[in-house]
Amino acid sequence: MAARAIWQGVLHVGSERVPVKLYSAVEDRTVHFRLLDGKKGAPVHQQLVDPSSDEVVAYQDVQRGFASEDRFVVLKKDELDALAPEPSRDIAVAHFVDIERLGAEWYVRPYYLGPDGDDESYFALAEALRQSGKEGLAHWAMRGHEYTGVLRERDGYLMLVTLRHAGEVIERDELPRPEGRAHTDKELKMAEQLIAAYEDEFDPAAYKDEYRERVLQFVEQKAKGKRPRLKKVVEKRSEPSLTDALARSLAGLKKDRSVA
Repeated sequence: MAARAIWQGVLHVGSERVPVKLYSAVEDRTVHFRLLDGKKGAPVHQQLVDPSSDEVVAYQDVQRGFASEDRFVVLKKDELDALAPEPSRDIAVAHFVDIERLGAEWYVRPYYLGPDGDDESYFALAEALRQSGKEGLAHWAMRGHEYTGVLRERDGYLMLVTLRHAGEVIERDELPRPEGRAHTDKELKMAEQLIAAYEDEFDPAAYKDEYRERVLQFVEQKAKGKRPRLKKVVEKRSEPSLTDALARSLAGLKKDRSVA
């Protein structure tokens, strides 16, 4: 099934204008469940309740409030609508940085960008990005929200990846410093051997959501009236030391390869 565009915009890079279509690059495959009455088995729905009286509050009577000191500041819908960004189709690229400049903690959600009428300019920009080894920092407004992201090239196409804002990222210097001893040369060498032994190409098909598959299989069996067996969960014991853990991993890998 062909991908469907979810939004249309125009890339602005200096004086260059490139019309594009936005496509989702990921899909939510989480297994979702309905809440049921435990006795009747009928679906139930959640309600908004006043905790002081246990009375149900109708949705049209609900207001949004922001906790400020000892009270709530009430914000009406028209006030929030007035604060929302103005509708726009512009994706403005501010400047370009080295592609290794941003760490993984900044990235949120990837999107594909496809051409929307000017294929030549689109693919020229994609190729220029590939050759530069850089990505563009971009700003845009979409469906009532403002976004910051990076424009990058991937296999000849453009991608747009949303970024977290500065206040959402925890800096590394805020983390507690490790208090344990430094590693030994022997431990470092064994760790290097372990990494080299497991070196391989990335195969996306090997990384499946096994929990999701087990749940769906379990549901299918129960729906057919079967009583599937459940495996007993065994807690893993902690390794006594890094050296022992590395040695055990290397020994296990050598054994697997000899059997193969």
